[in-house]
Amino acid sequence: MSLRIRLARGGAKKRPFYRIVVAEATSPRDGRFVEKIGTYNPMLPKDHADRLIVKADRIQHWLSVGARPTDRMHKMLGQAGLMEPFQYNAQPLKSAPGKKRAEREAEAAQKAADAAEKAAAEAAKAAETPAEAPAEASAEA
Repeated sequence: MSLRIRLARGGAKKRPFYRIVVAEATSPRDGRFVEKIGTYNPMLPKDHADRLIVKADRIQHWLSVGARPTDRMHKMLGQAGLMEPFQYNAQPLKSAPGKKRAEREAEAAQKAADAAEKAAAEAAKAAETPAEAPAEASAEA
């Protein structure tokens, strides 16, 4: 039996109100649950005290026996200080560049670094040599 800490929707049309429940993962969203452990009212301002009401001791109990929160509940519990903050995947792996593209980009970066190093070396060499070439040209004339 896999338990989840999740939201069960209630309230009227366009007036949502959620119960925070512990339920089996296979049960319907608004269906059977094991225990109600809080409420969430998204219609209230974010700084309102009654927006998120949880029974912290019961949440800790269910987490200790293996209940897993949904992503949304994990985020809410992290903001309430009952769990570590939820970490979103900044760049999905599906959209990450492939190996060949990464190799090409690394090779291009290496070539650019080599070119910059060569240009710096030539500039340093030009600064070290005395400016005799223009003087010779004026002496011949």
